[in-house]
Amino acid sequence: MKVLRPVAAVLLLIASLIATSPAFARGDVVAFRSGYRAGTIIVATSQRQLFYVLDQERAIRYPVGVGRAGMAWHGVAYVAAKHIRPAWARIPGRTPTYPGGSPNNPMGAAAMGLDRGNYAIHGTNDPSSIGGFVSHGCIRMFNEDIMDLYRRTPIGTQVHVLR
Repeated sequence: MKVLRPVAAVLLLIASLIATSPAFARGDVVAFRSGYRAGTIIVATSQRQLFYVLDQERAIRYPVGVGRAGMAWHGVAYVAAKHIRPAWARIPGRTPTYPGGSPNNPMGAAAMGLDRGNYAIHGTNDPSSIGGFVSHGCIRMFNEDIMDLYRRTPIGTQVHVLR
């Protein structure tokens, strides 16, 4: 019986890790009929979802966290910069900088800076924030999802942020 206890403990641990894993990591391919070109990113703020357009009928849908009331924005932007494990400071030059990869760094695994304002599409150090109105205007994704989107997205990609 003593041998079964460690095995049962390991199985219980594995089951709990699976149960708490993000349900939508790597996105879902969904029907998405639109006039947007393949490769365009659409953020549906009210739905808290990001769509990466594959073609005229399909897109990859990712859950996201979006801007809090009064901090959300809408319009068109372009991906202007891409960074793996970006460093972050609340106020650059005036507050401490969190190095890339730090567990306290809210930018997560990667970030794609937009050419509009001080906004980015980025990962997170707080997966529980995905699906909420949580940011200062940035689009927050699970780290697995931002890495998938990062690989698909070249600089210059058009981003439409809808209400």
